[in-house]
Amino acid sequence: MSNVLSIVVVEEDRDRALTIVDSLRDAGEFEIHVIGTRTGLARQIKAREPDVVLIDITNPSRDMLEELALASGPMERPVAMFVDRSDDGLSDAAIEAGVSAYVVDGLQPARLKPILDAAITRFRMFQRMRTELAETKRALEERKVIDRAKGMVMKARGVSEDEAYAILRKAAMDQNKRVAEVAAALVTAAGLLS
Repeated sequence: MSNVLSIVVVEEDRDRALTIVDSLRDAGEFEIHVIGTRTGLARQIKAREPDVVLIDITNPSRDMLEELALASGPMERPVAMFVDRSDDGLSDAAIEAGVSAYVVDGLQPARLKPILDAAITRFRMFQRMRTELAETKRALEERKVIDRAKGMVMKARGVSEDEAYAILRKAAMDQNKRVAEVAAALVTAAGLLS
């Protein structure tokens, strides 16, 4: 994110939108864009590529929350949602849709900056967790492929597990590739030959 945060405010009521913009200007230096209609929301947000999306809703429904949350790209950027009231389960639905901050009792100017900061921090934390999870899954898959390739080398050459790994490692070094790449190639080739 750049030094000056770009914020898209989604608010259909013009007076409420102006109040939010004024509150943001009082809270710091931001590049602010207001979207006054939910029609084509995803396209409008994508066109502006904001750092943060702030959504203000008077009376949300579960479908509206999910639609707004998904349109705002919660996996790409922090989304803070302010609602005047919330029925049972609506906060869960918003969080499950990826909203970083879900605030009931509407938007209060004094709370705006700390809530935006919390939404950004929470988004970054979850982004790190998603990245770590993806890397862990990839490493586990690579480990499985390497184990399969070691088993194939052990069977074909009549060597121990350590010797099979050494053969894979040497082949990887000779080809300037990772062991996982050589193992995947071996497993794929064996699959084609069987």
